Amino acid sequence: MIGWACRQLVIWGGLCLLLYAAVSHRELLLPQDDGKAAAATATAPAPRADASRQTAYNALVYQADKRGHVVLEATVNGAPVRFLVDTGASFVALTLADAANAGIGRSSLAFTATMNTANGQAHAAPVRLREVRLGQLAIDDVQGVVQDGLPISLLGMSFLKRVDSWEMRDGVLTLNWQ
Repeated sequence: MIGWACRQLVIWGGLCLLLYAAVSHRELLLPQDDGKAAAATATAPAPRADASRQTAYNALVYQADKRGHVVLEATVNGAPVRFLVDTGASFVALTLADAANAGIGRSSLAFTATMNTANGQAHAAPVRLREVRLGQLAIDDVQGVVQDGLPISLLGMSFLKRVDSWEMRDGVLTLNWQ
C-alpha cells in the first residue's frame, strides 16, 4: 500500500511540474502573432514584445465624454491649451487665442495653407511648436497650424504619430511612450 501511494505521489507530482512548466513558458508553446491580423479598433502600431528584452512603457489614459470626444488639457510652449483629440486632423491645430497664449503672434502668421476640414475648406498658417506637453509626455518640434475660426484647438496626427503607440478602445484613449 505504501509503495502504491509513493508511486501515485511521484506520478501526480511529475504531472503537476509538467503543467507548471508549460504554463510558465507558454510563449514558447503558442504560435507567435505575425502581425497580419487587423485590429478592430483604431490603433497605431504597437511595439512588438521581444521575449529576450522587455521594455517598460509609460502610459497616459483619457476617458471620452458622453459624445465620444476626448478633450484634454495640455501645454504648448508652456501655455495651457484645451485640446479635442482628432485622429482625422493631420496637424495640431491651434485657435488664434491659444496660439497667442503660446507666444505665436498674429503678425507672425502667414495664412498660406488651405485645409480640407469636416466643415469645408479653411485657411491656416503653418507653425512649428517648440513643445507640446501632456503630463509627463513632452514632444518637441511639433508641426502645427493656426486656424482662424476654429472653436477649440485640435490634437492631431502630427503629435499622435510621435508617440510609440496610441489606441482608442471602448471610449478610452491610451498613449504609450518610452
